[in-house]
Amino acid sequence: MHRITKSVGSSYAEPTIKPGQVIDIKKVLIIRPNHRLGNQLLLTPLVQEVINTFPDCKIDLFVKGGVAYPVFENYKHINKIIQLPRKPFSNLLKYAGVWVSIKSKKYDLVINGDKNSSSGRLLTLIANAPFKVFGDVNEAIQKQYPDHKHISKSPIYNLRHYLTKLGVPNNERPVPVLDIKLSAAELAKGKDILDGIVKNDKKTICIYTNATGDKCYSETWWEAFYARLQEAFPIYNIIEMLPIENISKINFKAPHFYSKDIREMGAIIKNTSVFIAADNGVMHLASASLTPTVGFFSVTRPEVYEPYGNGSFALNTNETALEDWIKAIDALLK
Repeated sequence: MHRITKSVGSSYAEPTIKPGQVIDIKKVLIIRPNHRLGNQLLLTPLVQEVINTFPDCKIDLFVKGGVAYPVFENYKHINKIIQLPRKPFSNLLKYAGVWVSIKSKKYDLVINGDKNSSSGRLLTLIANAPFKVFGDVNEAIQKQYPDHKHISKSPIYNLRHYLTKLGVPNNERPVPVLDIKLSAAELAKGKDILDGIVKNDKKTICIYTNATGDKCYSETWWEAFYARLQEAFPIYNIIEMLPIENISKINFKAPHFYSKDIREMGAIIKNTSVFIAADNGVMHLASASLTPTVGFFSVTRPEVYEPYGNGSFALNTNETALEDWIKAIDALLK
C-alpha cells in the first residue's frame, strides 16, 4: 500500500492563488488514522500549530480508535473527532461509511498528519477541500531544519512551507511541544495522589519499565538501572508507574501506582521532577504533560520519536552506558 500511494498528492505540492485572493481558513480536517496513544499525542503539536495560525478555525480529527477523546479533551477548537473502528474487517460497513462521510463534507484545508500513512494520503486525496497538505518534506525544509525527521515536527514544517505559497507569513517560532492541556483541577488531583504514594515532601523521579516488543528492556537491565538511580539520587523519591498489564520489571521494589485514566496518569507525572522510560506511548504522555522526560532508545530512531521540550531528551543505549545516563539525568535535575 505504501508503494502504491507514495506518489498520491504530488500534483498538490505547490498551491496557487489568484491575485488579490484572500485565504480564509475556518474548517480544517487533520488526518491521522492510527489508534496508538503515542501517535495521537504526537499529533498535538500540529493541532496547536493550526490553532495558532488560524485562531478562528474549527478542526475535525480523523483518527482510529477512541484514545483521541481524552487526548484532545481540553482542546476547544476541536469540532468533531471522526473515528475509524480499530478492527475494520469486523466493522466493514462502519469503516466504509466513515470514509464516505469525508467526501460529503467541505473543508478549507486538509492536512495529512503522517506522510507515510497510505490511508492518510488517500483520505487527503478524496477529501473535499481547495487546499491539501499531503506531508512530503521538500529539500528546502530538509536543509533549513535539522530536526525535520521528527514525526511531530515534520508535518508542521511542511504546513508552514505550504502556507507561505498562500500568502501566509513564514512562521519561525519554535515548534509547539506535545501537550494534553491538563487543567488546574486535574493537576491538583494528581498532586494528591502522588502525595499519598510518597508521603513526604521530597521531589520525585518516576520510572516506567514496560514497552512493546523489542523496545522493552529486560528485568536485569531495569534492576541494575534502578539500583544505580537509588544510589545516585538519595534525596529523591523514586516511584514506578505500572502499565495496563500491572507488571513491573523491577519486581515492584519501588512505591508504585496504577491507573487506566491517561489524563490522571499525566497529572501525576506532571507533579514529578522527571519521568524516565523506554520509547513508548506513556513516554509521550509524560512529554505531553509538560514534564522533563528521558527516553531510552535501542530499536526505534531517536530523531523520529525522541521527547523534546521542557528539557526532555533521548538516550541511545546502543551508544552510551549506565554512567552516561546518570550524568545526563543529574544535569537535567540540576
